[in-house]
Amino acid sequence: MKYKLVHKTKYKYAQAVNNYHSLLCLTPRNLPNQSCSNFSIQISPEPSQIVERTDFYGNKTHYFSLHAPHKELTVLTTSIVERSEANTGTLFMPSDITCSAARHRLVSDRSLKIALLEYMLPSPLVKWDEEIVAFGRDCFVDGVPLYECVRNLCRKIYTEFDFVPDFTTVHTPIKEVLAARKGVCQDFSHLAIACIRSFGFATRYVSGYLETLPPPGRPKLQGSDASHAWISVFIPDCGWCDFDPTNNVVPGERHIVTAWGRDYSDVPPLKGIIFSYGKHTLTVEVDVIPV
Repeated sequence: MKYKLVHKTKYKYAQAVNNYHSLLCLTPRNLPNQSCSNFSIQISPEPSQIVERTDFYGNKTHYFSLHAPHKELTVLTTSIVERSEANTGTLFMPSDITCSAARHRLVSDRSLKIALLEYMLPSPLVKWDEEIVAFGRDCFVDGVPLYECVRNLCRKIYTEFDFVPDFTTVHTPIKEVLAARKGVCQDFSHLAIACIRSFGFATRYVSGYLETLPPPGRPKLQGSDASHAWISVFIPDCGWCDFDPTNNVVPGERHIVTAWGRDYSDVPPLKGIIFSYGKHTLTVEVDVIPV
């Protein structure tokens, strides 16, 4: 499936901003089952330069700064991405390796453990305690395949939690999400990562897009698609396998990968510093358009 991705972010400031520095992480990754053939950025006011770089995790980022007073900022990115369902099927083939065997492999293979360690330890937004461990304990049984255990955890989150937009922010602790039993894709991904890491397995946070389908007979509304988040778990003998706890599915051709890291703090779409005061408003519109 081929898509045109349009991501528009607009800030309005109560008081003029004199200086602004921003880092964008919005370029879709090139993967065995995904290729990005075109990516463009339009910024208003126009910066003097946009600097491209690749971060520690292999994500492509863009830095820009503004040094003239402005009360509005618009960042528009457009991409052409092709996803291959056939390749996705091979990447997400289930593995029979059990939890105990997978854990032993991660502990006994020193080079593998060193390569994956950052995805096994607590990170800025993913920490756990006994309550979080208890939530995931019934999903992880030593003699059961690790792949099946992760699917069980995703199913549990999907079943027991409600998707409630605007209930949380990027700073809401996982413990609050667990107590309230509601949140958004970012929260459910962080909870799943915390549970899986707590049992000794490597898990990373995946940021991207999901094409949404309108009700039968209804046209898709402009801007109705959304940024999305899911997880990827390293399963020995199989590699990195993606899971979407928000929708209880294995990501397919409608899931488009932008970036990955330890948690959301590594891969926010826009991360900026402003030199001003007063309130501001933020609007984000996303379109995932089949080509």
